[in-house]
Amino acid sequence: MLPILESGEETLVGGQAVMEGVMMRSPHSYCVAVRKANGDIVTEQHAQPKASDIYPIFKLPVLRGLGTLGQAMWLGIKALQFSTNVLLQQEPKSEGAAPAEKPAELSPWTMGVTLGFSLLFFLFMYKFVPLVLATQLGHAFPALHGRLAINLMDGVIRLAIFLAFLYLLSRMKDIRRTFEYHGAEHKVVFNYESGQPVTVENAQKFVTFHPRCGTSFLIVVMLVALLVYAFLPLDGFVAKFLARIALLPLIAGLSYELIRFAAKYRKGLMATLTTPGLWLQRVTTKPPSDDQTAIAIRALDGAFELEKAQGGELVIA
Repeated sequence: MLPILESGEETLVGGQAVMEGVMMRSPHSYCVAVRKANGDIVTEQHAQPKASDIYPIFKLPVLRGLGTLGQAMWLGIKALQFSTNVLLQQEPKSEGAAPAEKPAELSPWTMGVTLGFSLLFFLFMYKFVPLVLATQLGHAFPALHGRLAINLMDGVIRLAIFLAFLYLLSRMKDIRRTFEYHGAEHKVVFNYESGQPVTVENAQKFVTFHPRCGTSFLIVVMLVALLVYAFLPLDGFVAKFLARIALLPLIAGLSYELIRFAAKYRKGLMATLTTPGLWLQRVTTKPPSDDQTAIAIRALDGAFELEKAQGGELVIA
């Protein structure tokens, strides 16, 4: 969930689902809570200043989106690595058994290779493949041969691939559990923002669809990319492909500004931008159990404990 501005002030709570757990953020801290197979809850919490506090350039429009998204991705990777390592750890052996080997962990090298592969997969699946298919359709059907038609078809194909990929992911058992933790995160954030005491019972009364979800942001990115790419004055395949990669930071920054504006002004055309994302969250979020909701609350409490220790002001924006 993106930390963006509402009513002129920065919202205090954001986060994401991880493997068998949730990461929650406050303005200057974060906490990851993961439930082990034996029921124990393991947490990790650290102070984390905002990107704009470290680098003032990220206070500027468009650039502030890049700073926020970059930090959110970095924290998300750290949280996923922590949750994976918790699940990889061996259970302690019974008394008298041989000493356990060093618990298995996901090494930084392995994580780096995984991220590198993910980036290449993203560029191939969402930049190369749609452009190839749109170009081939343009050759096959004269009505789709123009520059604008090919670029628009490229955007439609990209969106279709994204939706199909999410649907297939939702059919996997392990991913479905992660989507349940995603729902728990949203319910707890809604609970906190309502001003009611944050409890499992109160949180379960709320829906799992939140306008600040990263899913809504991704849909906006897809739509902004479709419009930007449609009017690129380029015809060659290689030039189009390279331009799509080069313009990614600009598209991400513009999309962040649109989501930010829509969150501040919840009525009108701009707020409508979040509606497709809310629809899509019916796929990326699932109703959580009480135990899963309790994990999200534990992560929120851990982030706030560290925030209070730093003197942070915990008010609702």
